[in-house]
Amino acid sequence: MSQSQPLGVGIIGAGEVFQVCHGPCLLLLSHLFNIESICDLSAKTVQHCATKFSIPHKTTNPHDVINNPNVDIVFILTSDDSHAPLIHAALQAGKNVFIEKPVSLSIQSVQSLINAEKSAPNNARVFVGYMRRYAPSFLEAFKREIASIPKILYARVRDFSGPNFNFVSQSGTFSVKLDDYPTTAAEERNSRLEALFSEAFPDQEITDEKRKFCRFLGSLGSHDISLMREVLGFPERVNGVTANDPFYSAIMTFRNKDGSTYATTYESGIDEVPVFDAHIAVYGAKKRVTLKFDSPYVKGLPVYVEVDEVNEQGEIQHRKMLSSYEDAYTAELQELHEVFTNGKAIKSTLSDAKQDLEIFDMFYKSWGSN
Repeated sequence: MSQSQPLGVGIIGAGEVFQVCHGPCLLLLSHLFNIESICDLSAKTVQHCATKFSIPHKTTNPHDVINNPNVDIVFILTSDDSHAPLIHAALQAGKNVFIEKPVSLSIQSVQSLINAEKSAPNNARVFVGYMRRYAPSFLEAFKREIASIPKILYARVRDFSGPNFNFVSQSGTFSVKLDDYPTTAAEERNSRLEALFSEAFPDQEITDEKRKFCRFLGSLGSHDISLMREVLGFPERVNGVTANDPFYSAIMTFRNKDGSTYATTYESGIDEVPVFDAHIAVYGAKKRVTLKFDSPYVKGLPVYVEVDEVNEQGEIQHRKMLSSYEDAYTAELQELHEVFTNGKAIKSTLSDAKQDLEIFDMFYKSWGSN
């Protein structure tokens, strides 16, 4: 693959996340990427996006994108249930894949993809889209400040997102939602979801409560849990879980390098207040460090790091840092280009993403035991 030519991108899934997030970023990174093909179940959506983003090839058949000779990397931006089959198809065709999180909703389906990637033609690889983990303020200021805490006493992971429509409608991207889907689409989607729920909750009755919990963790949860893992590692145990849709919480035990333990709370939910409150906070004896995210659906909103600490004079000191105004999606896509042109190692691999599902499973078991 030539490093002097932009990578050819094929889009499968032309909905909100493409129209608001990936599409504009790819256009602004036209020196790195060309969108060559786009697919969606809705023919009207495909036509709208092909015209708006000047995409030469459009289709309602995802295999037309995968097999397009101008496509170097397949972006899978569809609903959770269809991720695994489409990744399998792309890997079998020897195409690199960018997959929006979550990779899937069950450990078994992710493991099958890990196995498929090992034998994929052309050494095709999968890059999982955890964009928050590529935000400059996370990689620079936050990690630097956390490293200076000798011993973590407590941590908190929160994501209260509010109604997403408010952010999307003010994003300036003018996305559309059209409804000309095949009559069988909903039934097929539900069938795939039920199969995943059966794997996530083996030998159990699949209740609506379990379905909601699983889908919720796959949406907001996969961002936060993945970020938590990179900062704190993998939890030793989950001590308790509450599931009161649309709000969910858990308390986990982590271990410091000196062997001491500390608790971390996870709290997430969606209400009708249009305030995006997503952060991870880490507490030491003399220092508190907080990473604050705003809505990713409005491009360019800053990601701040705030520190409250006792300084050398015994005074209370507050600092606020911004490593870059560059948004997390743009940073992530530049990393993606490095991976698939210069052979850089992937941080957010399928094996990495599988750990989220393992933590979700710990949540389910703790919740079930209560």
